[in-house]
Amino acid sequence: MPAMRVVSEANDDAERRFAQGVRIAEAMLFAADAPLAAEEIARRMPNGVEAEAVLGELERLYRPRGVNLLRLAGKWMFRTAPDLGHLLLKESEQARKLSRAALETLAIIAYHQPVTRAEIEALRGVSANKGTLDVLLEAGFVRLRGRRRTPGRPVTFGTTEGFLVQFGLDRISDLPGLDDIAGAGLVEGQVPAGLGIPLPTDDPALRADEDPLEPDLFDLMTEARLDALAEEAPLDPDGLDAQDNAPPTDGTEPRGRG
Repeated sequence: MPAMRVVSEANDDAERRFAQGVRIAEAMLFAADAPLAAEEIARRMPNGVEAEAVLGELERLYRPRGVNLLRLAGKWMFRTAPDLGHLLLKESEQARKLSRAALETLAIIAYHQPVTRAEIEALRGVSANKGTLDVLLEAGFVRLRGRRRTPGRPVTFGTTEGFLVQFGLDRISDLPGLDDIAGAGLVEGQVPAGLGIPLPTDDPALRADEDPLEPDLFDLMTEARLDALAEEAPLDPDGLDAQDNAPPTDGTEPRGRG
């Protein structure tokens, strides 16, 4: 009997710590203004409680509720249940809609990254408006990756974590493939022979044909000027006052500051 009591007490203690871990993770996720990584939540867990198990339990608990726990861009956040989203349209601030050109450009970047502006134009078959890329950069869906090791060293573009969160993706490979697109009726008739969609990847590491972005010249000049100012001797107010009030060497009376 004593051994059974010890086991029972140990189980009860483990259950209490797990329940407390669920409450802590729930509070953190509701208070966060951005998705949280499992590692961030793990740091607040009671001893012996695994963050992944806690998140799995929370995901199960919230699955039938008005908000769901989702893993997006490798992180966790609460979102309105998909079937209730239309009820909150008037309550939420409507984001600026992307133009067709912006959506096409974003799709090309997502599937073909890292990609240059010239490559985007070649794939779309039309010239890329600089304003379109600016809109995507400002929205936080696209980032500058590096520079291609080709003449002119053009900038390469890739998607961001914000892109994954906005479109409800955990990873870029969750984007639909050709079979999914055809199954959704977005390709009319039979898929042409040779037509394919690359397997998207958003690996942050630069490719062999990419160089890192060099710092902006203005930023370098500003940093150099600040370093130079930091090396100059600081002004000494007491020393200036003493110099102003020092008796003149020609024997005349010192003048006040009047």
